[in-house]
Amino acid sequence: MIHNLWWIHCGVVLDRKSWNSVENGDAPESSAVVVEIPRGRYPGRLDDKGRLKLAAPFQKFLSSLPEKTLFCTSLDRRTAVIYPISAWRYNEKFFETFYSDPRAAKIMMFTAQDLGSEEAMDAQGRVLLNSDLRRELGLEKTELHMYAEKGHITILTDAIYQERRLQSQREAEAALDVLERAGMK
Repeated sequence: MIHNLWWIHCGVVLDRKSWNSVENGDAPESSAVVVEIPRGRYPGRLDDKGRLKLAAPFQKFLSSLPEKTLFCTSLDRRTAVIYPISAWRYNEKFFETFYSDPRAAKIMMFTAQDLGSEEAMDAQGRVLLNSDLRRELGLEKTELHMYAEKGHITILTDAIYQERRLQSQREAEAALDVLERAGMK
């Protein structure tokens, strides 16, 4: 039996006691923070075997996790995601109990399973992305862009990155105004 379960909450690694306090609406103990998930965008590219070399901050974060298993998949069939297995387990429970639209949960779970595989980061900081995922998303022979959000790593092809970058250029000022009025500092 595993006695020290670890969870990822808001990009911070928590132990079982701290996770329970978060679930109860309390703040986690400050001593529970191990490593925060990295901020910023990092470049990448797949090697000839379909492995993605992760940037050093991602390697440090993933190495800090007690469970080394990762779930690599896509939920939208456009971008890839790498979930630490504890974060993916949270989503599995979410799908199981999402009663307001069970069909949406079923579709997401199918998509994740269809394109996903469990992997581990190797000693050189590389993660294998399976051939179905690579082929469907067009990840091979292109520049990739990675960033962390919601406890996982998102991977964009250069085409998707440029599409989002243009959208950000058009809409950033209006979005900033909305968020600052809502209290963002």
